[in-house]
Amino acid sequence: MTYQTITIDQLTPRIGAIIGGVDLKNMDEVQFDEVRRAMAEHQVIFFRDQPLDPATLKAVGQRFGPLQIHALKGLPDHPEVRKLHADATSKHVAGEEWHTDMSCAAVPPMGSILYLHTLPDSGGDTAFSSMYAAYDALSDRMKTYLEGLTAFHDGRLAFGRFDPSGQFPTAVHPVIRTHPITGRKALYVNRGFTARINELAPAESEAVLKFLFDHCANEYFQVRFRWEPHSVAFWDNRCTQHLAIWDYFPQVRSGYRVQIEDGDQTLV
Repeated sequence: MTYQTITIDQLTPRIGAIIGGVDLKNMDEVQFDEVRRAMAEHQVIFFRDQPLDPATLKAVGQRFGPLQIHALKGLPDHPEVRKLHADATSKHVAGEEWHTDMSCAAVPPMGSILYLHTLPDSGGDTAFSSMYAAYDALSDRMKTYLEGLTAFHDGRLAFGRFDPSGQFPTAVHPVIRTHPITGRKALYVNRGFTARINELAPAESEAVLKFLFDHCANEYFQVRFRWEPHSVAFWDNRCTQHLAIWDYFPQVRSGYRVQIEDGDQTLV
């Protein structure tokens, strides 16, 4: 693709790019369209030097679609905005295992935008993995085997430790889904939320999921983003997984995130 108003620094051949020449708070329609096309092409895109607060992050997200309220509590004044904060008192951090955001929802979010304003001296990277690349690397025989299978996704697997008494959504989704924009196939199971494959016996489901979880975490499908203060990551949940690397305890890592609803209501 060619772009007129933004620059693209592609980070790996399969996934990830840093976007330049953009003020996310003040995109005109041409630039907004180019940012949207860049995410479709690169699956996750990153921006530097974008000072935001909850209100402006919310406004940026709403340019791309209605915002989805997370299963865990948002900010009092902005319920669509979730604070992500880790420090010396943290027992767990959000996203510390490979996952796709809220795949336990009946209609998972199209994308997520994360803004970090405070970072440790070192560490605290986020890794992203391309589920296009994960699907493409499977053998033809395995692709045929997985086609038509469905998986049960359970919010309690990811969120129960934060709120043991909470009620969390569950959903059934295809193991292989087709992206509604690109038409490419992607694996859609993840260690954070996927509990079982419905059509298989329990032992078979456990074995197949272990293989797929390990396969999705292959470093050849990944990009690793090193955060700087006021950086932004915008990723497509329909074709990526990510992992927040908690290697900076007891230092502080803090920011805000929004999730954008998927206008395509059917996972196929």
